[in-house]
Amino acid sequence: MRPLRSLVIFIAVVFLGGALLAPWLYWLADAFSHTFPTLAQKPFHRYVNRSILVLALIGLWPFLRGLGVKSLADIGFVKLAGQWRRLAGGLLLGLGSLACVAALALATGAREFNPALAGADWAGKLLGITLTAATVGVLEEIVFRGALFGALRKTWNWVFALVLSSMVYAILHFMESARLSGPVTWTAGLELLPRMLSGFANCHEVIPGFFNLTLAGIILGLGYQRTGNLHFSIGLHAGWIFWLKSYGWLTTESAGASVWFWGTRKLVDGWLALPALVIVLAGLLRVFPPMETKRSHDRICF
Repeated sequence: MRPLRSLVIFIAVVFLGGALLAPWLYWLADAFSHTFPTLAQKPFHRYVNRSILVLALIGLWPFLRGLGVKSLADIGFVKLAGQWRRLAGGLLLGLGSLACVAALALATGAREFNPALAGADWAGKLLGITLTAATVGVLEEIVFRGALFGALRKTWNWVFALVLSSMVYAILHFMESARLSGPVTWTAGLELLPRMLSGFANCHEVIPGFFNLTLAGIILGLGYQRTGNLHFSIGLHAGWIFWLKSYGWLTTESAGASVWFWGTRKLVDGWLALPALVIVLAGLLRVFPPMETKRSHDRICF
């Protein structure tokens, strides 16, 4: 049970530590508001989110070392040589699958192009989105698939580990922005954490939003399980993130459109995204056979 114990400790330190660290970062930004006015104007929940992220990144390597991981290759982050086709294939699949969802929403009038984009710095914005997609794709696959899924499957059956790690992935991405009603005290972050999970009380947000995110996590984890490394999953994840960021920037919601069906600017929180995810899952299962089958086939051919 060592991997599970290490995981529980890691999550507790990240969330509780992040909640306790956030007020101090907020006060620090306020003290230097004359130098960094934009930073000081950020709402408090942003500090909670960033504090959790910072502690997760700082604690990731000690967490992995505690699991006996000696190198990134142990969690599927192998050298890129010979993996370009998997990386590119995942990227194209991610871009294409959500591009279809976005195009359908625009074609039916559920979403419309943002009129405020006239004169926007397209090159700079798209570059920023691309860098974000690449960074998030790499980091989240290392954390959620390589570390979390990898740790859980050492203790339980890999299918159960896949579903559980995907639900954790969905929960963390389902956390909403929440406003602090009173002054920022040293316990403000702890008070805000339950409110950031308030979306679970809304059935229309849990279904299909949380369900779609869990399914996305299953697809990414299955890509790791069947290929033996993270490169396909990184490409797929980066393609999805590119469209999630681009969609929220390029489009606005049309009046009267059903958000439950079409989704919001997040793209994957409506029923429309579900068929696209199912098609991606079916394609992955067809293209990448189980590792055991591949090994048996190799032995027969040999």
